[in-house]
Amino acid sequence: MQPEQANAVPGCETMEELFAALESPLLHYALRLAGELGAAEDCVQDAFMKLQAQFKEVREPRRWLYRTVHNLALNHRRRAGKIVALEVKAGDTSLPANDPADPQLLPDEQIVRSEGIGMVRLSLEMLDERSRELIRLKFNENLSYKEISGRTGLKIGHVGYLLHHALKTMAEELARNGVVP
Repeated sequence: MQPEQANAVPGCETMEELFAALESPLLHYALRLAGELGAAEDCVQDAFMKLQAQFKEVREPRRWLYRTVHNLALNHRRRAGKIVALEVKAGDTSLPANDPADPQLLPDEQIVRSEGIGMVRLSLEMLDERSRELIRLKFNENLSYKEISGRTGLKIGHVGYLLHHALKTMAEELARNGVVP
């Protein structure tokens, strides 16, 4: 183990010690993100399994575990069809007013959350104006493709096509920046 690892989680020099120290806090964190105990348990287990495979290369295992659990839990929510709208206003770099930082989150978890929101906003800003408008109509106003079609004059199929490609572009950008796997 590298000396940096021993300092990353005081008193934790082995996987077993790390597991004993972080399993419970990670489970609570994953539960808040995933919303289901079974999914939270799976996320934590998967994160530790991934860490085990690359333990010698990871310099900050605590941070790495929180980031991995975060990503796994968000992937679960995405697969479950739960979408959280981000209220984005041009030039606004703060957290949304209706989504303040969770006071129960640890400071480093708040930073990870803020960084993730910031990266989503940056990837959204990289899209063309029409794509941003379609995303705003779909996720902020909760409109159906038919309602978006009526507002924009685009055909329903074209709305779906443009939204699909805009979201795919955002996902690729977020993956390149390590926000999502």
